[in-house]
Amino acid sequence: MLRVVCGGAVGLLIPPPPLARGRAAPAARRARWWAALPGSVACVGLIAAGPVAAWHFPVPVFPEPSGRFAVGTRVVQWTDPRRPESFTADPNDRRTVVVQLWYPAQKGAAGAQRAQYLGRTEQEARTVSGALARGVGLPGFLVDGLPRARTRSVFDAPVAGGGGRFPVVLFSPGSGGVRTQNTAWAEELASHGYVVAALDHPYDSAAVVLDDGRTVHAEIASTGDRDEDEELAVGWTAVRAADLRFVLTRLDDLDRGEVTGPLTGRLDTGRVAVTGHSMGGAAALQAARQDHRFDAVIDLDGYPHGPVSPSLHQPTLALTQAVTPDTDPRYLPRLTEVLELGTATSYRLTVPGAAHLTFVDSPLYLPPVPSLVGSLGRTESPRVVAATTLAFLDSTLRHKPGDLAGVLSAYGDLAVHGRACEGGPGCGCCG
Repeated sequence: MLRVVCGGAVGLLIPPPPLARGRAAPAARRARWWAALPGSVACVGLIAAGPVAAWHFPVPVFPEPSGRFAVGTRVVQWTDPRRPESFTADPNDRRTVVVQLWYPAQKGAAGAQRAQYLGRTEQEARTVSGALARGVGLPGFLVDGLPRARTRSVFDAPVAGGGGRFPVVLFSPGSGGVRTQNTAWAEELASHGYVVAALDHPYDSAAVVLDDGRTVHAEIASTGDRDEDEELAVGWTAVRAADLRFVLTRLDDLDRGEVTGPLTGRLDTGRVAVTGHSMGGAAALQAARQDHRFDAVIDLDGYPHGPVSPSLHQPTLALTQAVTPDTDPRYLPRLTEVLELGTATSYRLTVPGAAHLTFVDSPLYLPPVPSLVGSLGRTESPRVVAATTLAFLDSTLRHKPGDLAGVLSAYGDLAVHGRACEGGPGCGCCG
C-alpha cells in the first residue's frame, strides 16, 4: 500500500497540460504523452514493487502440525528469588524470565481463534517485531506482516485428556532472539505429545514484555573484537544456562501442584530435553553439563561457548548449516571436541542447503535468499528441522526402537560420536 500511495503522489505532482483544440491539439497530445511518461513509469514501478515486496516479506503461514493432538499455548512469568538480576544495578532486582508453553490440547471448535504470533496481543507482537527489525537493521514496515500472523495453536486451550504425562522440551533462542522464534517447531512437537517451554531472556532477547506492561529491550551487543566477544558470550551463555535450570525447577513445581496451572500432574519431568538455537544451543550444552536432570540435548547450529568440561553425559544432537568458506573455522572443530568428549552417543548432522536461520521460523517470512535462510524453501525448512529433532527425541526420551542414525543420515551428512560405528561400509555414521 505504501508503494501505491507513493505512486499516486508522484502522479499528482505532474500537472496535466491544458486542453487544446484545433491546430494545437497534436502538440498538446505530444505534451501530455511526454509529461505523463515519467509519472507513469514511476507509478508502474512502485506499484509492481508492492507484490514483489509482499513475496519477499509475506505474512507467515504456519504449517499444519502432523501429530494427533491439537496444540494449546500459554505464557507464564517466573522470578527466581535467589538470583540477583546481573543486568541492573538494583541490589533488590531478581532475575525474571517469561516462558511460553506449547502443549497437547483437546480438539476444539473449528472456528477457535488461533494464537497471535510473537505475542499475547497484537500490541505485544508489534513491539517484538519492531525490536527484531531494529536488531538486524531493517525498517519496521518490511516485517509488519508478523504481528498479523496467526499460528496453529490456541491460547489456554484445555489440555488433552487421557491423564498421561508428556515429556518436556526446554528451548533457548538465539542472541537477540525471542521465545516465539521457533513456533512452527514447537507446535509440531506439541502435536506429537511433547510440552515445549521456550524462554525469553530479558536484556538479551530483542524485547520482553512483562506482566506489568514494562518492555525490557536487549542490552547485549558484540564489540567486533573476537576475543572480547567470546569472553562476553561465555558470560551471557552462563546466564541463559541458569535460566534454563531455573525454569526446569519451576516446571517440576508446576507438575507437583506447587505452582498452579492446567498442566499440573501432566508434565513428565523425568524425561526432559534441553534445546536451543545459536547462543541458545550453547546455553543448552552448558545447562546439560551442569544439571543431570536434563536427559538429552539438541543444539541448533550453536557454537559451544564456555568450558567443555565436565563431559556431557546426555545423548546430543547437533544440527549445523552447510559449511562454506565463510563459516567460522573454529566452529566445527570446537563442536566436534564437545561431542567427542561426551560419554553418550551423540550425532552431528550437517544439513545441505541449510543456513543459520533455516533452524528457526525465518524461512516462513524472510526473503528466500540462500545465504540468509538457506535453499530448502518455506515448506521444507521447518519440515526437516522438525523431522530430525522429533526422531531424536522419540529415540532418547521415549526409547522408541529403530535406526536413529539411519533416519538422520537421510537428511544430510551424519557423524556419530561416543561409540564405535556399527554400520557397514558407506553407512555415513563416521562422517
